Amino acid sequence: MKSAKRRVDVNLDELDQVLDGARQAPLSEADYDKLKGALHALAAMLVRPRHTEKTSAVLEKPEGSEVGAGVQPDTNPPPSPGHGRNGAEAFGGAQKVDIAHQNLKHGDRCPECGKGNVYGQKEPRVLVRIVGQAPLAATVYSLERLRCGACGQMFTAQEPEGVGPEKYDETAAAMIAQLKYGSGTPFHRLEKLEALLGIPLPAATQWEIVEEAAELIQPVRDELIRQAAQGEVVHNDDTSMKVLQLEREPGDERTGVFTSGIVSTGQGQKIALYFTGRQHAGENIADVLKQRAKDLSPVIQMCDALSRNVPKLPNGVEILVANCLAHGRRQFVEVVQNFPEECRHVLEMLGEVYRYDAEARDGALTAEERLWFHKERSGPVMEKLHGWLEAQFAERKTEPNSGLGKAITYLLRHWKALTTFLREAGAPLDNNLCERALKRAVLHRKNALFYRTLHGAEVGDLFMTLIHTCHLCGANSFDYLTELQRHARELTANPAEWMPWNYRQTLEPPGV
Repeated sequence: MKSAKRRVDVNLDELDQVLDGARQAPLSEADYDKLKGALHALAAMLVRPRHTEKTSAVLEKPEGSEVGAGVQPDTNPPPSPGHGRNGAEAFGGAQKVDIAHQNLKHGDRCPECGKGNVYGQKEPRVLVRIVGQAPLAATVYSLERLRCGACGQMFTAQEPEGVGPEKYDETAAAMIAQLKYGSGTPFHRLEKLEALLGIPLPAATQWEIVEEAAELIQPVRDELIRQAAQGEVVHNDDTSMKVLQLEREPGDERTGVFTSGIVSTGQGQKIALYFTGRQHAGENIADVLKQRAKDLSPVIQMCDALSRNVPKLPNGVEILVANCLAHGRRQFVEVVQNFPEECRHVLEMLGEVYRYDAEARDGALTAEERLWFHKERSGPVMEKLHGWLEAQFAERKTEPNSGLGKAITYLLRHWKALTTFLREAGAPLDNNLCERALKRAVLHRKNALFYRTLHGAEVGDLFMTLIHTCHLCGANSFDYLTELQRHARELTANPAEWMPWNYRQTLEPPGV
C-alpha cells in the first residue's frame, strides 16, 4: 500500500530565508525537512504521469537524433485527420428502412430532359437519424371494463396482440444485464436514472429480473465452458474482488477473493469465461480443462509467471506453458528512468519482435507459417538479447539486486516460457487478450465496489461470460441475451446451437 504523502506548507519567502541562513550556518532539522519536502514536491510536479507503456512514450528521444540517423521511424504513423464521424455502415444495430422514390421507378422516362430513361443506382443516398430513449421504457394499457347492471357480470377489453403476461419482458432483463455487467452501471445508479425518467425500477427488482434470466440461460454458459476446454490456446489471469457475505469452509486459511478471467481461442472462435471465488486462476483453469477431450493435443496456456496461474493437473494431462512477454517488458518500463540506456536497448529489441508479429498478423499467416516466420526473424533477435542479458551479470555491468538486475533476472529465469512462440505453432507473445477481458471485472469492482453474495457473483460471472464472448465474436450481446430468454426451452435441449457465433443461423436457417 502506498504511504500517505505528508503535507508541507512553504512559501517563497520562507525558502529564501532557509537558503540565506545556510550560507552562515548548517541547516537545522526543521529547515532541512522543509527544503527537502519542497524539492521532492517540485520533482513530483515535473514528472509527467505515464498513461501508456509504448516505447515512444517511455523512452526519451536521444539528443541530436534524426529519423534515419540510427533511430528507426515509427512504424505506426498517426491516421490522417478527418471529421471523426461514423458512416452508415457502422450502425449495425440500427433499424433499416428502404424508401422507394415517390414518383419514379426503374426504366421511367426522365422528367427533366424527357429524352432518356432513369435507372436505379447501386448505392442509395443514406440518412442516419438518431433518437434518444430511456434504457427501460414502460407502457400502461388501460383496458375498459363494463359491468352488467342486472347480473353483475364484468366484461374487460382484450389486451393488444403481443402483450405478454409478464410485467418485465426479455428485453428488460437483457438491458439491465447489459448495463450492469457489460457497462458497469450499478443497480442503484440505474434506479436513480429511471426514477428521473418516470419509470420506477428498484435495485431489488433489477436483481430479481437478472437472477431469473440467469437461471434460464445457464445451459449456454455451461456449453461455453465445455467448448472452451477444447481450445488450442487458453489465456488466464485473475484480479481481486470483494464479496461481502462469504462463508469459508473450516480450515480454509485463504483471505482473498478473486475473479479469474479465462479466454480460450481455437477453430476461429474466442470464448471468455469468468469465475469469482476463493480459487486462483490456475485452479479455475484446471476445472475447465477437466472437460477437455483426451485425444486432443496439449493445450498452450498463456499467463504471467505467477505460480498460482499454472494449474495442477492429474497425471497424463499435459499443457505447454507460455509466459507473457509484456510482463517481462514491463519490468524494464518501471525502471527506465534509473537505467535509460540499458532499458532502451531491451525495449527496442522487444519492439522488433512485436513488429514481426504484427507483420505476421497483417499477412494472415497460418499458425505454422507464423512459427517459421518468427524463427527466421525473431529468433536471432531474442538470441542476441539473451546473450546481452547474461553479459550484464557475467561482466559485472549490472548489480543483481538493483531494479535493472531484478528485471534481467525475471527474463532469464522465465526465458523458456517467454520464448514459447519460437517453438510452438500458435503460441501468442503475451497475455493482453486476457488482460483486456479482466477489465470488465475491474470496471464492475470500481463502480459497484462488491458483490453481496457468492450467488450474486455467479450471476455476474455468467452475464460477463456471455457479454464479453459476444464482443470477441462481433455479436450483438443485447440481441443475444434477448433471444436466449425467448428460446429457453430450445437452448436447454441443444445449447451448442445457441452460441454467440451461430444463434442467428439457428433462428433463421438458410433457405427459409
